[in-house]
Amino acid sequence: MPLRSDVTSALMLMTRLPVTTALRAPPTPRAVDAAWAWPLAGLLVAMIAVGAGWGVWFLGATPAVAAALTLTLQIVLTGALHEDGLADMADGIWGGSTPERRLEIMRDSRIGTYGMVALVLTLTIRWSLIATAMVQMQVLPVLIAAVVSRASMAVAMRWLPPARTDGLSHGMGRPPAIVAQVCLGLAVLALIPVEGHGLVAGLLVLGVLAGIGTLARSRIGGQTGDVLGAIQQLSEIAVLAALTSV
Repeated sequence: MPLRSDVTSALMLMTRLPVTTALRAPPTPRAVDAAWAWPLAGLLVAMIAVGAGWGVWFLGATPAVAAALTLTLQIVLTGALHEDGLADMADGIWGGSTPERRLEIMRDSRIGTYGMVALVLTLTIRWSLIATAMVQMQVLPVLIAAVVSRASMAVAMRWLPPARTDGLSHGMGRPPAIVAQVCLGLAVLALIPVEGHGLVAGLLVLGVLAGIGTLARSRIGGQTGDVLGAIQQLSEIAVLAALTSV
């Protein structure tokens, strides 16, 4: 695996961080071959966001405000990529009566009621869990959630066939088995430091994968980029919930 070009590919696809000339490298043959580096891109985003959030907290901001800044930076640094996917999937899965109509709705740039409700609920839950982590003086939950949730995207992409015959997800193809295995390994390594809570988090993420994957397969025939975004968002919530529970 060409390390530098894969990390560059992951940063360019998964974040809005500027990739400087020094980091640029020849692109990999397929961006999906760099999916093993998606968790690393998520970790970098989380580190920047958590650093800023904890910084303002120590300067006197309340945990609620610090958590809001952390969440806002995560969204800004990723260009709301995953949030957009979650909203589109919610609109399409519940707003269409046939697979074709659901896929059409998911491609529509406008947001509907289902998407808005999904965004409000998930953003509120994420903000609450990040604030809880700050009150508990924990930084690991946010970092671990960023790694594991991106790993779950690559695993889902390997497991589920593309639902479309065009589009970004179809064009990228499915990650090789070794790529999905590396992502699983990174997720396990991230969860090891939190022991029992990590096991619960892992089981919850597997539940998210099974639930969303089964739903997507039955409703639209497989995965799209929107489905992967929804899996990332719900996996992040699952990890945060497990690691901040008493």
